Amino acid sequence: MHCKYICPVKKIAIFASGTGSNAAKIIDHLKNHKSISVSLIVSNKVDAGVLNIATQSSIPTLILEKEKFFRGNAFTDELKEAGIDFIILAGFLWKIPTALIKKFPDRIINIHPALLPKYGGKGMYGQHVHQAVIDNKETESGITIHFVDEHYDHGDIIFQAKCSVQENDTASSLAAKVLQLEHKYYPKVIEEVVLQT
Repeated sequence: MHCKYICPVKKIAIFASGTGSNAAKIIDHLKNHKSISVSLIVSNKVDAGVLNIATQSSIPTLILEKEKFFRGNAFTDELKEAGIDFIILAGFLWKIPTALIKKFPDRIINIHPALLPKYGGKGMYGQHVHQAVIDNKETESGITIHFVDEHYDHGDIIFQAKCSVQENDTASSLAAKVLQLEHKYYPKVIEEVVLQT
């Protein structure tokens, strides 16, 4: 992407509920990027590990309050005030409310630890997904990066990557394989999508 004049920097907010290993990879990948800035880390948990990563990287944080998120303005004012252009979900366990989707159409990206449309939907996250894949004796699994719409794990697919599932795999060993794919591809795909928009 070449700009005749100075490119405006696209600001992204990373939403995460847990330790933030994907958030850390994204922050690292986009560090010193000319056109993209990780400008906000958002969590629904005050003790989420991702908040420590934000502190270490000097990135502002926002804690979501459930009532306001689901029945209020979904924190759209705060995100607008921070100048956020894209929302990246990295292990964020709350469903995204319609108010937020309408404010950020085709600008909310999620990663799912399976090959959608299989093994998606309510309750399908983390170890639940990997156990279901193993229980059904699938021979492959992987990741799906997709846009977020009003339904769980349903929006348009941007990218998929696969890994094999061996007979001796457990939910934990499969999770480790899938996490490798997440760390390898998610930061690059985010960069591509944000630059193209």
